[in-house]
Amino acid sequence: MRDFSEEELRLLTEVLPNVAQELRGAMANVYTAASRLAPPEVREKDETVDRNAAIFTQSYYRMYRVIGNLTDAAGLAETGKFALANDDIVGVVRAVCEQAEAPFEAEGVTLTFQSDKPGHVIAMDAERIERLLLNLLSNALKFTPRGGSVDVRVRVTPQRVYLSVSDTGRGIAPDKLEHVFDRFLETDAMDPPPHGIGLGLAICRRIARGHGGSIVAESEEGKGATFTVALPNERAAGATMRQPKASYSGGFNRTLLELSDALSASAFTYQYLD
Repeated sequence: MRDFSEEELRLLTEVLPNVAQELRGAMANVYTAASRLAPPEVREKDETVDRNAAIFTQSYYRMYRVIGNLTDAAGLAETGKFALANDDIVGVVRAVCEQAEAPFEAEGVTLTFQSDKPGHVIAMDAERIERLLLNLLSNALKFTPRGGSVDVRVRVTPQRVYLSVSDTGRGIAPDKLEHVFDRFLETDAMDPPPHGIGLGLAICRRIARGHGGSIVAESEEGKGATFTVALPNERAAGATMRQPKASYSGGFNRTLLELSDALSASAFTYQYLD
């Protein structure tokens, strides 16, 4: 990863997080007002209202995802390691895939999960690993047409734990592949609309590096792509197992939030949000 210029550092650490803070408050007010106009009990009984509300909810989720990425932009300029706790990497990845299975099915894409071990504990930040995986799943779903498949795998070796996401989509051109993790600095969007701001994969790399690991992309045009995260196969000394939080902050469906750019509006109807 190349060094940032002074202008880029200011953009990442000051401008983008400040923009996110302003947008967050405004969007919360908009969502509250819209929820009062189309409350759950009305959406459940009226398909027309539900469809229209779903379009709004999808747009809101997409905007909130952008806000989250803008907030996290400051972390891209940091190089330190995260505070890690012992957790089951296989269980965390399996749970994310189970939550994402229904949205994938609704888009006509098969999502599969496999691991060479039923469980394996390593030092990790579970919430950040979930965020990383959901970002990779969103990208895979965006590029994979109906009838295609996305495969998630966890493989454990003595030194490393590998988490890979492979799709049967259109693949990435060789000239794009080299800079795929730097797209937030590029103006040529390679993904289908909506393009977002290109921070997702850069954040994935920061998460991998914050664990003392790495992430690489492999692809051949027309034959899909594979993103592989390598994490140290080690436990945190003297650490206890992380206690899972009761719910995701903000009341959002976290899976739909992170996949919002890749899903159709039907995924935001009442039956999925309930």
